[in-house]
Amino acid sequence: MVVLSASICTRGGKALVSRQFVEMNRMRVEGLLAAFPKLMGHSKQHTFVETDTVRYVYQPLENHLYLLLITTKASNIVEDLGTLRLLAKVVPDVAGGAQENFINEHAFEIIFAFDEVLTSGGYKEETTLSTIRTNLQMESHEENMANMIKESKEKEAAEEGKRQAKLMQEKKMAALKNNFMSGQNGAGGMGSGGMEGFGGGGQPGSGGIFEGFGSDGAGGGGSYNSYGGAGGYQPSQSKEPEPEAPRVPVKGMKLGNTMGKKKDNLLAAMAAEDNLMPFSSGPKNDSLGLSAAAAPVAAPPSAPVTLLMEEKITVEMNREGDIKSSDIKGTLTFTANTDAGTAATVAVNKAELLANCTSGWGFATHPKVNKATYEKQGVLSLKKGGFPLNRPVGILRWNYSGDDAAPLTVNCWPEDEGSGSINVNIEFELNRPDMVLNDVNILLPLGTTDPPAIEQIDGQYKVDSGSGVMCWHHDIIDSSNSSGSLEFSIGGSDVDAFFPVEIRFSSQSLLCPIQVASVTSTANGGPIPSNTTISVVPDSYQCA
Repeated sequence: MVVLSASICTRGGKALVSRQFVEMNRMRVEGLLAAFPKLMGHSKQHTFVETDTVRYVYQPLENHLYLLLITTKASNIVEDLGTLRLLAKVVPDVAGGAQENFINEHAFEIIFAFDEVLTSGGYKEETTLSTIRTNLQMESHEENMANMIKESKEKEAAEEGKRQAKLMQEKKMAALKNNFMSGQNGAGGMGSGGMEGFGGGGQPGSGGIFEGFGSDGAGGGGSYNSYGGAGGYQPSQSKEPEPEAPRVPVKGMKLGNTMGKKKDNLLAAMAAEDNLMPFSSGPKNDSLGLSAAAAPVAAPPSAPVTLLMEEKITVEMNREGDIKSSDIKGTLTFTANTDAGTAATVAVNKAELLANCTSGWGFATHPKVNKATYEKQGVLSLKKGGFPLNRPVGILRWNYSGDDAAPLTVNCWPEDEGSGSINVNIEFELNRPDMVLNDVNILLPLGTTDPPAIEQIDGQYKVDSGSGVMCWHHDIIDSSNSSGSLEFSIGGSDVDAFFPVEIRFSSQSLLCPIQVASVTSTANGGPIPSNTTISVVPDSYQCA
């Protein structure tokens, strides 16, 4: 048998799919297909029709479509009918139906199926429908393995990309945090911080990135002044009248700006004589474009001796608020302001320290302090000579390690909502009800410069969009205000971007029960007036 062409055509002779197996030009194929409807007539008794040169073997399909084989007249009609029946099964199996739209959509698949049944030259292959289906699927174990290896490499590359992106984000946030921290005023230990708009956990200073925030701040109580929420504390600043520049007549024309320089120098000299602030010709703006407040002039000491009792707290917590480590380092610092103060001794409550500071406590005196006198009488004095004038000297140090050293615990729960948004719940709790914390700032990195959507808050908040850091502020935390919570939503998917959380505050409640009993003169034993300052600040206080 020799099949010249296999086609699917309409009743009018329009070919939907046609596959030629011998060399035939297009005009001859179209002529043979156009003659088929005229030769077929209206008889339904036969499935073939012959001409002088070819034989048409056909089978009706659905919707007035015909599966047509054009063969030579010498071809075996029985084998041709068998080929026709097999093709009639293949067409709906490959195309999904015998409708015209299915035939057009799967034209190439039908041609490939015809090639599986008939070879080049028009000869029939010994095959079955299942074999044809398998061959058309072209399943290859090597191809599947290659695809699996390719998918594995793509997945590994995607994971590596995510890991590198996360590392880059962490480095970026670390750099932002370093820039943020470097912009804070660190004078006086940990007294002042970058959130000067809230007091910064210490005395107001200059240089903080939040300093000078006006009434446009966001928070829980309306508008804010430069030191907190509505109606918050705003220190009064007495403004000295600016000295007027002397009027110097100018004669003739002079080049340059020597007059302006002489004017500034003269004003600076006059301000120095009257102990006034240096005069500046124009306002200097901070990094946010807001003018910073001038630092107040330090008043001269009013007593011969100044004592500073300071504790610095180092706390590390996990994200659930459990304390991993907590340490306190304290120092008693002596400063002689006058000659009378250089010849002084300091007595402390040694007996009470021995009774209350037992396990976990350690005390050490300065090497120049008479240790024997301190151990027996609790008196701190130099072995020989007097204290240096106007230079602070740490005469006693103490340290303590224990969970009760941490006055405040914070736990933070960021949850990925799965829609490109993260819901964050953060709360704090005061562990030491005897302690009063002032100007508490909880600094939370956001991982983005987008503003958060506050859902619930105790206290106030501000966001620095430049560094992507949020400040949750409380003026005071004590036994009457021992806990608080904050809930907000923000765009993102990395829950690790909100750590570490840093806590800053100031307090005058020492953990060590040390007290200065007296300051006396080594010359006559009389009392010496002194000023005592107590300071408790965090050295490093983080939840990570």
